[in-house]
Amino acid sequence: MTQPDTDEWCRRCGKETETIQHITAACEQLAPTEYVKRHDGLAKIIHQKLSEVAELIDDKSSYCKYTPANVLENENFKLYWNRSILTEKTVPFNQPDITFMNKKTKNTFLIDTTAPNTHNLTKTITDKQNKYLELANEICAMWKQKAAQVMPIVISSTE
Repeated sequence: MTQPDTDEWCRRCGKETETIQHITAACEQLAPTEYVKRHDGLAKIIHQKLSEVAELIDDKSSYCKYTPANVLENENFKLYWNRSILTEKTVPFNQPDITFMNKKTKNTFLIDTTAPNTHNLTKTITDKQNKYLELANEICAMWKQKAAQVMPIVISSTE
């Protein structure tokens, strides 16, 4: 296998060739900041829209200025932002990006967002669904919900 020309190395980490796939999902220099910003930006938009539709907020500020509250609640809905859910039985994954409960219908939605590369979309969706299944079952039992649905929201970072 031939080594890439040094002009092809990533300008941030210098360890891999600088491809769109590397920049958007694999560069160790960008991961701690840029990937988190992209992830949180996506989740914030969803949180804001749920908050508006459920009448949990009145302010319709621009999505880029929106700061999600940890908990929003009214008589019909409860909305958690990036909050651990304490369960009677220990579950390995208990902190989805967004937890949205409809108190009237007794349905809860566990929403987890991500923006992977195109080649990882199908695997990412399956992984997210499987990741929170135990938590969904615990929520149904603890909160007496009719259903708790895992909703991965996966948007390609390259398309």
